[in-house]
Amino acid sequence: MTEIRFGTDGWRAEIAEDFTFDNVRAVAQATAEHLLGTGAAARGIVVGYDTRFLSASFAAAVAEVLAANGIRVALTAAAGPTPALSHAVIERSAGGGVMITASHNPARWNGFKLKESFGASSPRDVTDAIERAIPGIRAEGRVRRLAIGEAEARGLAERFDQRPTYLAALRRLVDVEAIRSAGLNVLVDSMYGAAGGYVAELLGGGATRVEELHGARNPAFPGMRAPEPIAANLGEQLAQLAQGGYDIGLSNDGDADRLGLADEHGVFITQLQAFALLAHYLLKVRGERGPLVRSVTMTRMVDRLGEHYGCPVYETPVGFVHLGPKMRETDALLAGEESGGYAIRGHIPERDGILSGLLILEAIVRTGQRPSELLRALYAEVGTHEYDRVDITLRRDERDAIRERVAAAQPQEIAGLRVTGRDQLDGYRFQLEGGWWLLMRFSGTEPLLRIYAEMPTMDQVQAALEAGQTMSGATL
Repeated sequence: MTEIRFGTDGWRAEIAEDFTFDNVRAVAQATAEHLLGTGAAARGIVVGYDTRFLSASFAAAVAEVLAANGIRVALTAAAGPTPALSHAVIERSAGGGVMITASHNPARWNGFKLKESFGASSPRDVTDAIERAIPGIRAEGRVRRLAIGEAEARGLAERFDQRPTYLAALRRLVDVEAIRSAGLNVLVDSMYGAAGGYVAELLGGGATRVEELHGARNPAFPGMRAPEPIAANLGEQLAQLAQGGYDIGLSNDGDADRLGLADEHGVFITQLQAFALLAHYLLKVRGERGPLVRSVTMTRMVDRLGEHYGCPVYETPVGFVHLGPKMRETDALLAGEESGGYAIRGHIPERDGILSGLLILEAIVRTGQRPSELLRALYAEVGTHEYDRVDITLRRDERDAIRERVAAAQPQEIAGLRVTGRDQLDGYRFQLEGGWWLLMRFSGTEPLLRIYAEMPTMDQVQAALEAGQTMSGATL
């Protein structure tokens, strides 16, 4: 029987292999019992879904189980972004939410994300409790179901459009009218995902022109390994930008909680650079102040900005299951992780790739600088920081040996820099002289070893990544 385990943000599995209707219903039943036990169910639950294969049907299956347990369900009327689902949970004062999505995973995957009443990912103790309940539910066959039509007839389920209130929230946080009238040329790649049409709708009708690639739903995500907004998956957009005529490229992952950026020349801006650009803009141009929260894999440029503008910086393990609570605890201005997920104070304590892209557009309008110029202005304050990562797919029969080699590694120097410390906050991090770092971390959602490095030059970044592969014995 399939073992169901939640990672850093939900349970994900291959469709028809482990992500089946029976398993989704079992997870939904465990979720219903947890919500009933905590009292959160009394306020109702919001259920949403992305553009992946069968996502709408899986979401309906979840709604049927929740309704059969006497929980009122608000089911989105169409596919939409995860941040829109999180916003709907807050806006409707619901007890929580379920989002059917595998985010940036390849097309054969789908997933089940669980949101708390304040819009953030459920913490580990909640998902652990749900995991523990699933075997008993399956063994006893106690999954309850009520056909969605019957649930609607009984007033236990309704369908709603999450789009209007979410777009209104974005307009309150960003000067959309200034962007619309600025005459920018923006190339958006929605990667066939849930962000399709959102930026164009927000900015349409003014002097700014939005051209969208891959805005229509296609659950096969053709032409890309996965709907993850990184350079390797954005070849068409980057080539089109390189031909000229655009001010910026924006891209979002499958459920639109991550942002990818490219400059006016078609050069990809890394997720670390993008987060630092957001922090620089909010601190220097908007004049806002507050703590900054970053994951262990995020850029140390943020630390330097924090020092310069008098804002504390907090570090967490990877995942907004950690970043979100720290953001709420500290009333942070901004939180971000290396995956391209950034959260802004006053919205939801969760990633929003669409909002993050709009803020970068606002920065262009207010400063008069295009992305490459924004990056140069940032480096003038914090110095040049280069970054890259490699993802190595692991076979089941080699994972334990690789993990043991990584745990035992004790290098004295990496990429010509002396190792000054080693910790295991999340993975195995080697701290280097000058504040630089190399991290080796096993993914919580995929069979991957991720190796990350931030260094003063790209040559040193590549040398560090090669050193990580040598230490682990893992090969691409």
